[in-house]
Amino acid sequence: MDRAALDDLLLDAHARNDPAALVTYYTMAADEREGAGDIDAACFFLTHAFVFALEHGAPEADNLNQRLVRHGRADRLKL
Repeated sequence: MDRAALDDLLLDAHARNDPAALVTYYTMAADEREGAGDIDAACFFLTHAFVFALEHGAPEADNLNQRLVRHGRADRLKL
Protein backbone atom coordinates (compact mmCIF):
# COMPACT_ATOMS: atom_id res chain seq x y z
CA MET A 1 0.00 0.00 0.00
CA ASP A 2 1.37 3.43 -0.83
CA ARG A 3 1.91 6.02 1.86
CA ALA A 4 -0.87 8.37 0.67
CA ALA A 5 -3.44 5.57 0.85
CA LEU A 6 -2.27 4.62 4.33
CA ASP A 7 -2.45 8.27 5.44
CA ASP A 8 -6.03 8.41 4.16
CA LEU A 9 -6.90 5.25 6.10
CA LEU A 10 -5.40 6.71 9.27
CA LEU A 11 -7.34 9.95 8.88
CA ASP A 12 -10.55 8.04 8.25
CA ALA A 13 -9.99 5.79 11.28
CA HIS A 14 -9.44 8.88 13.44
CA ALA A 15 -12.61 10.48 12.08
CA ARG A 16 -14.58 7.29 12.86
CA ASN A 17 -12.88 6.92 16.25
CA ASP A 18 -12.04 3.30 15.37
CA PRO A 19 -9.31 2.14 17.76
CA ALA A 20 -8.88 -1.29 16.19
CA ALA A 21 -8.26 0.27 12.79
CA LEU A 22 -5.89 2.82 14.32
CA VAL A 23 -3.80 0.06 15.89
CA THR A 24 -3.72 -1.78 12.56
CA TYR A 25 -2.88 1.23 10.39
CA TYR A 26 -0.28 2.71 12.73
CA THR A 27 1.35 -0.72 12.91
CA MET A 28 1.34 -0.93 9.12
CA ALA A 29 2.97 2.50 8.92
CA ALA A 30 5.58 1.39 11.44
CA ASP A 31 6.27 -1.78 9.48
CA GLU A 32 6.76 0.22 6.29
CA ARG A 33 9.15 2.69 7.93
CA GLU A 34 11.05 -0.07 9.72
CA GLY A 35 11.47 -1.88 6.41
CA ALA A 36 12.87 1.33 4.91
CA GLY A 37 15.37 1.59 7.78
CA ASP A 38 13.79 4.71 9.30
CA ILE A 39 13.68 3.53 12.91
CA ASP A 40 12.78 6.94 14.36
CA ALA A 41 9.66 7.15 12.20
CA ALA A 42 8.86 3.49 12.82
CA CYS A 43 8.97 4.06 16.57
CA PHE A 44 6.79 7.16 16.22
CA PHE A 45 4.11 5.03 14.56
CA LEU A 46 4.67 2.10 16.94
CA THR A 47 4.14 4.42 19.89
CA HIS A 48 0.82 5.59 18.48
CA ALA A 49 -0.27 2.01 17.81
CA PHE A 50 0.82 1.01 21.32
CA VAL A 51 -1.10 3.83 23.02
CA PHE A 52 -4.31 3.03 21.13
CA ALA A 53 -3.83 -0.67 21.90
CA LEU A 54 -3.38 0.06 25.61
CA GLU A 55 -6.33 2.42 25.78
CA HIS A 56 -8.64 -0.12 24.22
CA GLY A 57 -7.29 -3.36 25.65
CA ALA A 58 -6.17 -4.64 22.26
CA PRO A 59 -4.16 -7.87 22.31
CA GLU A 60 -1.51 -6.30 20.05
CA ALA A 61 -0.28 -4.14 22.94
CA ASP A 62 2.20 -6.75 24.17
CA ASN A 63 3.83 -7.22 20.77
CA LEU A 64 3.98 -3.47 20.16
CA ASN A 65 5.64 -2.99 23.55
CA GLN A 66 8.19 -5.67 22.70
CA ARG A 67 9.02 -3.94 19.43
CA LEU A 68 9.54 -0.60 21.18
CA VAL A 69 11.76 -2.31 23.77
CA ARG A 70 13.90 -3.85 21.00
CA HIS A 71 14.49 -0.36 19.62
CA GLY A 72 15.35 1.03 23.06
CA ARG A 73 12.25 3.24 23.14
CA ALA A 74 10.33 1.70 26.05
CA ASP A 75 10.66 -0.43 29.12
CA ARG A 76 9.12 -3.90 29.07
CA LEU A 77 5.67 -3.81 30.61
CA LYS A 78 3.75 -6.72 32.05
CA LEU A 79 0.53 -6.63 30.06
